Amino acid sequence: MIIGIGSDLTDIRRIANTLERFGERFVQRIYTETEQARSERRADRASSYAKRFAAKEACAKALGTGLRRGVFWRDMGVVNARSGQPTMVLTGGAAERLAAMTPAGRRPVIHLSLTDDFPYAQAFVVIEALEVDASVVLGRLEGDAARA
Repeated sequence: MIIGIGSDLTDIRRIANTLERFGERFVQRIYTETEQARSERRADRASSYAKRFAAKEACAKALGTGLRRGVFWRDMGVVNARSGQPTMVLTGGAAERLAAMTPAGRRPVIHLSLTDDFPYAQAFVVIEALEVDASVVLGRLEGDAARA
């Protein structure tokens, strides 16, 4: 079941100008340490930061709040699986909002697609609520009880 969809298109030139103008202050206010480390390793860091900016905007839209009601920039971070596939990790107010919008008996999964073609970076976020497999949960509880 899809519980949230968001998209955003960001102008890479705007992010490059903001990086030039505000530098570290902008980076520290918007991006997680993981995002900073990944973007700073890139030859075209503005493009990398722009994709992550678009992802945060898209995620805030998918959460249905935008950047208000306790959801802040650094509460949403782009991370990559070992395969390179991007997703979002939510903390703070964003994680609380995700928990509140996820129906009982389901677990949230965030799907993220990023792309860029100068001068634009684009992100799509789909939040899905998957059924929790009761037998898996029961098996974990039984395993925990056996270890206790």
